[in-house]
Amino acid sequence: MKFRITLLIAALAAATFVAACGGAANTANNAAKPANNSNSASNSTSSNANTASNTAAAPATSGAAQDFTLVNKTGVVIDKLFVSPADKDEWGEDILGQDQLADGATVDIKFHPKEKIENWDLKVQDTKGNSIEWHDLKLTEIQKVTLHYADGKGTAEVE
Repeated sequence: MKFRITLLIAALAAATFVAACGGAANTANNAAKPANNSNSASNSTSSNANTASNTAAAPATSGAAQDFTLVNKTGVVIDKLFVSPADKDEWGEDILGQDQLADGATVDIKFHPKEKIENWDLKVQDTKGNSIEWHDLKLTEIQKVTLHYADGKGTAEVE
């Protein structure tokens, strides 16, 4: 079942989501985003449509160049999802809210149509608190991000 949820995040509390193109990821349980560029991944479950932005609220029907679909192929439920501008050191709010993203489920991430930032970081967290991060995803060139987890490593396939 696919839920469509639109969440808008204010400039100072931007959600975090950026994945590094095809790189391996390291597991992390940090509330704050590290300053260096490293990849990591985590688990979640549920299908949703969410809106992330660091600018004022926008109608859900308006599109932005950063909009993308996230596919969970990690084998676990994603409990929390964060999307943050790559140049910020904090993650902001969980854009899934009370929802989860089940393994095999998808969620549409929507940005404010006036959003200008191109590079974003992505962090997912499973129900046990394990997390993985991807950094410096150029979302203006990505329409779909598929998260995988195998052999202790998280990867992101981008299209």
